[in-house]
Amino acid sequence: MPDSPGSLSRRRALQSLATLAGAAVLPGCQTANRPTKLRSHAIRLENTKTGTREWMLTKTQVDPATKWRCPWIEGYCSRTSVRPGESISFHVSTRPASAFTLDIFRMGYYGGDGARLMHRFGTLPGKDQPDPPVGPKRVRDCAWEPSASLEIPADWLSGVYLGKLTEQTTGIQSYVLFVVRDDRQADFLFQCSDTTWQAYNRWPDHFGLYDDGKDEWYWGGNIQVSFNRPYGRYCQIFDAPLSQGSGEFLLWEFPIAFWLEAEGYDVTYISNLDTHTDAAGLRRARGLLSVGHDEYWSIEMFRHVEEAVKSGLNVAFLSGNTCCGRILFAPDSANQPNRAYERVGVYGPPGGTRDFVAMKSLAHERPYANELVGAHSTGPVTGGADWICALPDHWLFAGTGMRQGDGIPGLVGWEWHGDPAPIPGLEIVATGPTQSAPGQPNDGVYTATVYPGPKGNIVFNASTIWWGDGLSAPPGYLRPKVYTEPKGPDPRVQQITRNLLARMKA
Repeated sequence: MPDSPGSLSRRRALQSLATLAGAAVLPGCQTANRPTKLRSHAIRLENTKTGTREWMLTKTQVDPATKWRCPWIEGYCSRTSVRPGESISFHVSTRPASAFTLDIFRMGYYGGDGARLMHRFGTLPGKDQPDPPVGPKRVRDCAWEPSASLEIPADWLSGVYLGKLTEQTTGIQSYVLFVVRDDRQADFLFQCSDTTWQAYNRWPDHFGLYDDGKDEWYWGGNIQVSFNRPYGRYCQIFDAPLSQGSGEFLLWEFPIAFWLEAEGYDVTYISNLDTHTDAAGLRRARGLLSVGHDEYWSIEMFRHVEEAVKSGLNVAFLSGNTCCGRILFAPDSANQPNRAYERVGVYGPPGGTRDFVAMKSLAHERPYANELVGAHSTGPVTGGADWICALPDHWLFAGTGMRQGDGIPGLVGWEWHGDPAPIPGLEIVATGPTQSAPGQPNDGVYTATVYPGPKGNIVFNASTIWWGDGLSAPPGYLRPKVYTEPKGPDPRVQQITRNLLARMKA
């Protein structure tokens, strides 16, 4: 990442903090609103604290017999998100049994280091925990004993938290991952796409949402996945061993979070499951950010966001393949709610995605994703392209210098949105043909869109999983190269995003 955005953000943060501190001691100064002001500057305050790169894995290993798992040390969390004051447990297995350490980091900017150390458990006794049986609908639902638990301290800021597991005999490492959420008002809600992370989780070998025991890219129903299991090695696009146990967060979402925190935006974090269960919580922000690969939504998620847009919420879909698969949540084997789910439908018209194998067996019925997002997954679903300006005079492009037909190389990929909905006032701000490889068109057309909500709010659709690549390249970031290749942080993408967030705040 270029030095200038980070250094500017840090300077702005320090200036803002100095202003707040000075105001607190001025004679006669009104201080009634000061706690709210401090909360709104929480991200800037947090990122002035000392960061570290110790969060990064240095030694990983995958069992070749399974392709996906790291049996030497692996684990999962009892919750996808947790509030300060609530407890979370960590369920870890070491094979063979061995002592291990668990260090918890909050992910952010932190002067470019990407994380801050929050808690060290020290050395913990490990045990070889049993593989779960294959349950109904091929679910693998671990019932591992907790290895450690933690009541989240009151001063832990909302964010994405990585737990780095290190096995003490071999030094092999992997992650566990959870979200700390709050209930405060904020400018932006950063929604982690953790239902999609779990859909593509193959742990322990071939048991993701995409494997029915016959076809490893099955796209039908009657398959269930559970959050009660470790995240295995990432299974698409490229090999990313240093992300072992972190789902897809480090791949597509962390570059967006890293940039937002570098810029000092007032952002708070939630899980897909929070959108599913907490409709009222969406209304505490000015804008919702859907990020990365946000494919799997329950109908409750769709309706909650739809109603929030009607009430004035802004939404930025900085994501691709968004709201494509419809899922139904279920309790786990211990009757904990929303710890498992299955695919039950498609948010699109029959044939609109040039159906994958078995997709035709699922319900294709309204609501369609483009009626919320602006556009949606359509044939051939995958591909890449330059992100080409279609409306240079639009406010979105102010200060970018982009003219009609100018493209940001390789920014569209590897899944995108087309087929824009006939929403009054919808504008196509970027569009172009997609390709399966450089110089090989695949008959797809992506469309990035903006449409107005009923209360002066807006809904933006970037139409790419790779938007974060144009914002930043955090430590350890691995750039994708398939169908096309994005080129990394681009001042035009950064300015477009600033324009978008400024409009959402206004």
